[in-house]
Amino acid sequence: METVWECRDLFAKLPHRFPFLLVDRVLSLEHSKDPNSRVGNKIVALKNVSFNEPYFPGHFPELPVMPGVLQIEAMAQAVCLAFVRKGDPPMDYFIAAINSAKFRRMVVPGDTLILHGEIIKDRGSMLLVRTEARVKDVVVAEAEILAKVTPQSLRKP
Repeated sequence: METVWECRDLFAKLPHRFPFLLVDRVLSLEHSKDPNSRVGNKIVALKNVSFNEPYFPGHFPELPVMPGVLQIEAMAQAVCLAFVRKGDPPMDYFIAAINSAKFRRMVVPGDTLILHGEIIKDRGSMLLVRTEARVKDVVVAEAEILAKVTPQSLRKP
């Protein structure tokens, strides 16, 4: 799969930075044919899980496992990138709800998470997205996430 956005390209699209930027690159991005709706926008992104991740020394020293909450965060970051359209201002993304989260197997150092996401409802500043993470074509985590999206220009100091 050809890379759409490298990690450095993501800095202009996501407000996250080390150690919390959990997407390394975007492999594919498909936009809805309807210019007024983001429903149907799909993304495939990649997260390399390295033994050097800052959480592994404590989670767990004898059995390093990527925390489920960070798997959810990685999926949320990826699918929020499917929201981005050319000409949009920089946006902030917040998780408002997590539904039907399932963790099917442990994610460990050396795994490559392939993050899949699709926007299934678009209410302007609220998005309902379906996400899943795969390792070697095996689903390891999945969830529906409700996300709040706001322009960064509306941040309060």
